[in-house]
Amino acid sequence: MPPSQPSAPDRALAAVRLPRYTKAELEEILGGGEDPFGVAEFGLTWLPKEDHFGVKDGARLVAHAGLRRLPIAVGGVATEVIGVGGVAVAPDVRGRGLARTVVGAALDHARTMGPRHALLFCRPPLVGLYQRLGWRVIEGEVLVEQPGSRVVTMPLRTMVTPLHKDASWPSGPVRLRSLPM
Repeated sequence: MPPSQPSAPDRALAAVRLPRYTKAELEEILGGGEDPFGVAEFGLTWLPKEDHFGVKDGARLVAHAGLRRLPIAVGGVATEVIGVGGVAVAPDVRGRGLARTVVGAALDHARTMGPRHALLFCRPPLVGLYQRLGWRVIEGEVLVEQPGSRVVTMPLRTMVTPLHKDASWPSGPVRLRSLPM
């Protein structure tokens, strides 16, 4: 008798690079709504991601993470980071490690892009999740650009993770020299 297929919650799902990521696909993961990430209250303008990774369960997209190369200055020294954003896991499949899977795939790709660190912004309730994935909080203000040449303090928590074993985050004030991702 052939072995039975694992039930959906027990089956390991892999992340893949997506050729595109649309609003309809975001809605497939998080449902409709004006503020799927819960950050509209801050009134920030965000950049779209350039590279997209997802997890599908059959034909359904259930998780996403996006990447974008960004200019930054830390302690007055200009460099680049890979911004991670748009991380989403469908509510009905949370707790299965899909955030780890999709963010891990995105970071594997980010390691090939050159910058030494990845950076993300998140709401305070998500800090623990990202810490379990190896990210650490950047203490102090982080400045980001907004339309009209405005520079504002990021109201969300800023987190960083090294992309290479020998990478260490420099000290000093942090300024993202672009819109956030």
